[in-house]
Amino acid sequence: MKYRIEWTYITKKKLETNLVSEYLSLNEAIMLAEDFIQTGRVKNLQYISEDSQTWNLKELKKLRDIVKDEPHDVVAFFDGGFQKSTSLAGFGAVIYYTQSGKRYRIRMNEKVEGLSSNNEAEYAAFAFLVNVLEENGISKQKIHFLGDSQVVLNQLSGEWPCYEEEFNVWLDKIENNLKKLKIIPNYESISRKENTEADKLATQAMEGIDISSKLIIDEEVEENE
Repeated sequence: MKYRIEWTYITKKKLETNLVSEYLSLNEAIMLAEDFIQTGRVKNLQYISEDSQTWNLKELKKLRDIVKDEPHDVVAFFDGGFQKSTSLAGFGAVIYYTQSGKRYRIRMNEKVEGLSSNNEAEYAAFAFLVNVLEENGISKQKIHFLGDSQVVLNQLSGEWPCYEEEFNVWLDKIENNLKKLKIIPNYESISRKENTEADKLATQAMEGIDISSKLIIDEEVEENE
């Protein structure tokens, strides 16, 4: 979740103007606001989170202490592959997050049978990714979802309609699970080249190579990264 700062700035000649920052990470928002306040020319300072909640500085500092030891700053990649000749599908999921000052990476894949197309494999891969998030206790926050399936992402975001009943079943399942986990999704379509980690995992799944890993990729990560 990110936050913007809204405040009234007072000049030396007592001229006042209302200012609004861009959306910032939790730590950045607190640090900048404290710096503004030290000028002695600020009043009516408040924070607005991406879910439209309003916070004051004391509340946001308390929130920072609460979420410090929970997974946050989550970025999640997905990809689905399908072999028409064998009717095998493979899913790849890669999740990056920060917890207790450390940056983690989760890599998971899965092979399944019974799907009918590459498009269905992409929907199923996204559903698999959401399940991995739940299994790792990642919920109640905004999450940035990335993949190279423009169709799936645009239909999940509501930008494109979905007319195929079999795909609507997957969309409903995904949306219900996100709602259950209280996840606010942000969808971004990327190129296949930018999605190589998840793509490789999906391919490995179809080849019978099971991947399930969780590792620390950086120690003492600043929470504003």
